[in-house]
Amino acid sequence: MARGVFMAGALALSLLVTGCVAGTSSEGAAVADDQPFEGEVEFWTINLKKNYSDFITGLIDDYRKQHPKVTVNWVDVPGQESATKLLAAVASGDVPDAVNISSLDLGRFAPSLSPLEDYFKPADLADFQPNLVEPLRIDGKLYAVPWYNGGAPVAMYRKSVLEKAGADLGKPPTSYDEALALADSVHDKTEVYGMNAIPDHNALRYYGIKLLSDDKKSAAFNTPEAVAILEKFKKSYDAKGIAPGAVSKDIRNLPQTLENGQIAFKATANAAELLNIQKNAPEVYEDLVVTPPVRMSTGGFLLLAQQAFSIPKASKHKKAAAEFIKFFTNGANQLAFCKIVPIYPSTVSSTKDPFFSGSDGDDPMSVARSVIVKGLPELEYTPIGTAKDSELGELLSEEVRAYLTGTKSAKEALDTAEKRWNDALAS
Repeated sequence: MARGVFMAGALALSLLVTGCVAGTSSEGAAVADDQPFEGEVEFWTINLKKNYSDFITGLIDDYRKQHPKVTVNWVDVPGQESATKLLAAVASGDVPDAVNISSLDLGRFAPSLSPLEDYFKPADLADFQPNLVEPLRIDGKLYAVPWYNGGAPVAMYRKSVLEKAGADLGKPPTSYDEALALADSVHDKTEVYGMNAIPDHNALRYYGIKLLSDDKKSAAFNTPEAVAILEKFKKSYDAKGIAPGAVSKDIRNLPQTLENGQIAFKATANAAELLNIQKNAPEVYEDLVVTPPVRMSTGGFLLLAQQAFSIPKASKHKKAAAEFIKFFTNGANQLAFCKIVPIYPSTVSSTKDPFFSGSDGDDPMSVARSVIVKGLPELEYTPIGTAKDSELGELLSEEVRAYLTGTKSAKEALDTAEKRWNDALAS
């Protein structure tokens, strides 16, 4: 279920944008605050031009009105080339000056990024949600400022199924343990699968399991507590509370989903999933009740990723890049972007607009927007924190799938996953 949050919001969270801003500064010589910027701005985006050309062009026009001596050259790059292009730029030293980077890649690129304290003072960060800024610090230094995210998760329940099971939707599950119990009860009483979650690394974080050692050089999740968590999920999986297809490797196309009506609920999901359900299964959409999701052991909500802006160390125009980032991520521009894409802002001022604060309807999307906005200050972004986060997550999921399908015991699965993590980290 937790892994579904990321995949459901993939459209919003896979927009990797990079940008180059040229100003009148040179390496080591900052531009005075009142000095106009001059030169060419080469602004890269990834797969945005097809759907968001008018929006990006409008922002560029607005920026040029404020800085008439700046020429903007917008380049849109195929998504499959984004990481390779940034790696090549860093290797060559011919880097973009302002780069949009996924928080999942921040640890990977941090050694080549410039700390931002010289360019973003406390006043420049004041409108950002503090809980979204702090995770972008590494060893006390800020390496990125937030842009947008998939929002706080929500829970979605099929009213007809839950009522048949005798569940009280006025008191939805607040923890994974409660969600597992409900899932088992639903299947027992209705023969509808409860949910499609597995105890991957994200689910372990909901239980407060520490994934890595403090020095991030070795796995730390192989504990008796983690074994007990896997056993809880296996019990539910065997009882059909968890759908059999939950062990499928292709999590983008699980056999049993809310959309195809084969599960009863998702205890934590990205609201972007609602758009797909509304479009592809309107009868399911009309049957949904949206509530706050299950919480982590800390009481907060897990944020799996966010988009942010950084400045490479090799940039010769850091001041100009910083000023462009401030413009591009300001509250008004984030709000405008959120109105055309199912994403959520990192700025507090954006959430006070009626677009968010006025979400008082009772349809699933309106309720979801209200739940999400209220949950933004409680988001906790807790990445694994390495350059190999995605690889490590899949390595653990492979072993969890082996356990759920009976190939290994819980301890054997965690032992193997621990060794594979340590080998990957060592290499």
